[in-house]
Amino acid sequence: MNLIATDVDDSIEKLERKLLAEAKRPNHALDPYFYRSHLVHDLELDQLIFKSWIYALHESEIPQPGDFQLLEIGEDSLIIARSADGKLHAMHNICRHRGAAVCEEPCGNRATFVCPYHGWVYNMDGSMKAAREMHVLPDFDPAAHGLKKVKLVTYMGLVFINCDANAADFLGPLEHLRKPLGAYQLEDAKVAHKQTYRINANWKLVLENYLECYHCATSHRAYAKLHTLKDLEERVAPVVNAMLERSDAVTGIEGMSTAYRRIYLDAEGFGACSYTSRYGLFDGYLTGSRDGQPVAPLMGNIKGYDGGAGDYQMGPLTFMLNYPDHCVLYRFLPRTLTTTDVEIVWFVRGDAEPGVDYQVDDLIWLWDHTTQEDEYIIMRNSKGVNSRFFEPGPYHPEFEETLKDFVHWYLHTLETNLPKH
Repeated sequence: MNLIATDVDDSIEKLERKLLAEAKRPNHALDPYFYRSHLVHDLELDQLIFKSWIYALHESEIPQPGDFQLLEIGEDSLIIARSADGKLHAMHNICRHRGAAVCEEPCGNRATFVCPYHGWVYNMDGSMKAAREMHVLPDFDPAAHGLKKVKLVTYMGLVFINCDANAADFLGPLEHLRKPLGAYQLEDAKVAHKQTYRINANWKLVLENYLECYHCATSHRAYAKLHTLKDLEERVAPVVNAMLERSDAVTGIEGMSTAYRRIYLDAEGFGACSYTSRYGLFDGYLTGSRDGQPVAPLMGNIKGYDGGAGDYQMGPLTFMLNYPDHCVLYRFLPRTLTTTDVEIVWFVRGDAEPGVDYQVDDLIWLWDHTTQEDEYIIMRNSKGVNSRFFEPGPYHPEFEETLKDFVHWYLHTLETNLPKH
């Protein structure tokens, strides 16, 4: 782990000064302060992360009553579980007595959650089953001491959570993605592989890297030879436009090339980003693989390869890149000031058999390889950004447009949620 020197004189007043300086220098990279302040990190968790919609898992990962999986964000742990009636629930992994975690295993199946400290017992929906010997407290109400619930929605098999009791609607914004995303039949897809990459850098540096393709041509040679995003739009317009014109006919999906963009400050609700577009692969390449050739059976209702890939954003921290034969989901979660978990999930059609219809190593090669390259450049970015001599430069108007949108939302959210002093 790379340690950084944090500000010993950090304060709300200092944060106010830094935000004012950012307003006077728009569309530039962030000041190092925002990557090394513990005060800022706590404010981010409270006002951005835990008030946003975040991908938790795919429904197929907890198919049976009693199945559960943990989700770790920052220093907090959440439980996603399926109760006896088949419903999904999300709750904080915190006993309502004195706060001990009621579950330690990352996943599994059980009938109840039992606190190892004093033995309080909770059902799989989070409701209290028993509180040992608490009958001696006359006004103790078991119904008032269930595990604290977290908002949860499911869309096409993808499960999202939000820790804000007043969270904005998310299903409405997601509906704008239905035509192109529905083609993949994700509710019937299977998780072929998933992997978490722990990157020793502030979460914003990791996310910022994903939000721009200015670095793609120089840092990702395998990706760049396949994907037109590495070039300016004017250069690849003929390839992209030709793909868009044939997309619906070749794939057999009406609306496959649908475009929609309501993200960050323009989202329909806070933390409820919704985006899709379809961009082209260079001629001769059909999918995202080592050689650009198919690695799995076609997904869902898709009938053919149109030379395109579907790009999606669902919330501020969850993204998908969907090829005709497989889908790749990215999720970014802060763990500490200087560590970030990047989870990548590879989906294939539900009836595809590993070793027969696809080889896992071939399926994951491109994005596993690309993520390792990303870690290399993010670590060097982190080292430079945390130098006291770093002077932020301007963003590229096209390649870094989405990154600018994120930064504007980020700074606006901090500014409007400054603690009173």
